[in-house]
Amino acid sequence: MATSRSLLRSDRSASLLLRRKVTDRMATGLSWLAMLIVVCVLGSILWTLLKNGLAGLSINLFTHSMAAPGQNGGLANAIMGSILQTGLAILLGTPAGLLTGIYLAEYGTNSVLARTMRFVSDMLLSAPSILIGLFIYMVLVAPLGHFSGFAGSLALAILAMPIVVRTTEDMLYLVPVAMREAGIALGAPKWRVILFICLRAARGGILTGVLLAVARVAGETAPLLFTSLGNSEWSVDMNRPMASLPVAIYQYAGSPYQDWMQQAWTGALLVTLGVLVINIVVRVGTRGGRT
Repeated sequence: MATSRSLLRSDRSASLLLRRKVTDRMATGLSWLAMLIVVCVLGSILWTLLKNGLAGLSINLFTHSMAAPGQNGGLANAIMGSILQTGLAILLGTPAGLLTGIYLAEYGTNSVLARTMRFVSDMLLSAPSILIGLFIYMVLVAPLGHFSGFAGSLALAILAMPIVVRTTEDMLYLVPVAMREAGIALGAPKWRVILFICLRAARGGILTGVLLAVARVAGETAPLLFTSLGNSEWSVDMNRPMASLPVAIYQYAGSPYQDWMQQAWTGALLVTLGVLVINIVVRVGTRGGRT
């Protein structure tokens, strides 16, 4: 009897071990398959941009402003406009999002104000960007009576802010409580613990959130159509209509002119490479800072 029971138990253990191995192999195989699909999709997008966009790269593209078809124009004003508007948007949205995320993670927790702010932040994350552009148009462009690069930057900042808020809050939640308690035990005030311990520990994830915000706003077209509009001439005045790469790509991609279509592909390649280069530089910089 004892021998039969031990044999039955061993059979059950062997079958359970076999099921676990099969389940593990299936989950591993599905994970690899999903990764390969994502890599293939991203690779195909990058390859398409390189194949169609490299032919339009030239000195003229970076030294001449947008011009009529056949006039040998470039994208210099659109590139500068995108840099100025995206840069100002990140400068406006990142501090506000960072401070909001710190409040939600360290001070507000489950208060009514914190829950309301989380709800608003989540709504902004899922809101169509064209609605943000219409909102800025109604509160800023229409009252002032003209489009401007500053209005475009403000619309982009509103889009970037909830990404930084969510990332900052989540990253601060991942900082071990023991690190906070160690700082407080040494007599440091809470603001110093947050600034010199929590933010330092979470800086990699927070920078990732900022990069995600840059990637989100760098390619936005809809809000800029209602705010900065576009400008075929060279202009760095943020109080005037300003060109941008996404708007130029939108205008050129649907045109019947071959040179404009080529510049649309090249502009899309520049936006993608710009985000990629920023990502690599920040990653390398933060890795060097840790060592």
